[in-house]
Amino acid sequence: MPTIVRFGVSMEAELLRAFDALIEKKGYTNRSEALRDLVREALNAQAWAEGEEVLGVITLFYDHRKRELLSRLTEAQHHAHASVLATLHIHVDEERCLEVIAVRGRAQEVQELADRLCAEPGVLLGRLCPAGTFGRF
Repeated sequence: MPTIVRFGVSMEAELLRAFDALIEKKGYTNRSEALRDLVREALNAQAWAEGEEVLGVITLFYDHRKRELLSRLTEAQHHAHASVLATLHIHVDEERCLEVIAVRGRAQEVQELADRLCAEPGVLLGRLCPAGTFGRF
């Protein structure tokens, strides 16, 4: 189990009130856990910015009737097979699908794959959600 270290934090009363309101709204039981999550989030963002090995999720909402879209999406994923861990395909209705793609790799490679997939004609909405890094916190 990791060693817990206590330290003090000073901030303006108004900022602390806003922070307390936020953590209550989000359901945190204490400031420490909320602060730990903020630090993890900042370190994760830094790891992505520095190009470390990362985990993420690409979500694509698209019109499957668009000519050859499925082939192009599949081809791009096969080309990046080392980064694609798994996919989940959901039929939303008769025309539209939602695809969730779990990815792992260097941040730039994962971002390039997401950009390539999201830019395909017929993709109505696409997003990359950074999910984590390796060997940290």
